[in-house]
Amino acid sequence: MKQKWTIKESYIRENELVFQLQEDANLENTKANGQILVDSDSLAFIYLLEKQNEYVYLEIPERVWKDCKVALESKAAFLIKDATGELLLENFTDELEYLIDNIRGNGNYGEEMEKAVSTVFLS
Repeated sequence: MKQKWTIKESYIRENELVFQLQEDANLENTKANGQILVDSDSLAFIYLLEKQNEYVYLEIPERVWKDCKVALESKAAFLIKDATGELLLENFTDELEYLIDNIRGNGNYGEEMEKAVSTVFLS
């Protein structure tokens, strides 16, 4: 069964955007996959992580997109953090920029997703 982790909050620290994970998430033995998917139904991006040969879905909900936009504009690094440590989200910037460009004007992602992405990232 695939795990799904939710971001509790996000904050900018120096030249980094840090996603604080829910309490029951544990980064031990977790690797960044470097790929982002789109969950149009939940209005979220999903960053893929790998843990013990399984995928873990890191849900990046709309409520943290404004911080993502600021981080993209300042060329910040993206990290996740739990009680035990931090993990750099490799290839996050390239993947997110690609998806934002691809979603613009593309009805395949659904009208709500297209509107939400345009409102936050393209305004």
